[in-house]
Amino acid sequence: MSLYAWLMIGSFIGPFLLSFDKKVAFYRWWPKLFLGIGLNLVLFILWDTWFTKSGVWSFNPDYVWNIRILELPIEEWSFFVVVPYASIFIYACLKAYLKDSWWKPKVSFFNYLFIAWCLVSILFFSDRTYTVVNFSIALVLLLVQQFWIKGAYMSYFWMAYFIHLVPFFIINGILTGAATTEPVVLYNANEIIGIRLLTIPLEDTIYALSCLLIPITVLEHFKTR
Repeated sequence: MSLYAWLMIGSFIGPFLLSFDKKVAFYRWWPKLFLGIGLNLVLFILWDTWFTKSGVWSFNPDYVWNIRILELPIEEWSFFVVVPYASIFIYACLKAYLKDSWWKPKVSFFNYLFIAWCLVSILFFSDRTYTVVNFSIALVLLLVQQFWIKGAYMSYFWMAYFIHLVPFFIINGILTGAATTEPVVLYNANEIIGIRLLTIPLEDTIYALSCLLIPITVLEHFKTR
């Protein structure tokens, strides 16, 4: 069993077992949840394959299985199911147990703050592939939320986003070399800004935003129908 596989199994077990909590009842979300995760999977597998082929990043063969689909380790495929599932579980718990009254007035503030961050990053680092693609996807998602969808769920989204960064940083930290002699995922230094939060490229905080917001948007859209 590879290190990457153990990380995915460990990340999935807790949220899966707690999915049957009576108040959260996360299992009832599954049909619409996996529709959102499926869309997420398609988008990010496409960009992942492109980035791998073009040398934006690569995978350390010492920490992944030899099984590859579209040049991606099988563990990388599981990442786009496990991480959104665990992250949206946090979102579901917040909706079940917390009021969002304090966060509601903050939604537009956070939307505009991150929109500005995306624009600045795209303009100043237009020669970095991972940076531009990453921030561009997030920019489109946030603009759609702010000016078109205006989802009432965004207050819970922002709560979940900031909270889920804690486990996300633990998992991503291990993948980028915080607990190993070499990283599991190796980033091309010419394709990122170069600012790292410990071992994690700054762009990954925005990638985490998109990876959470896409399935939540799909989920909430179909829940209201």
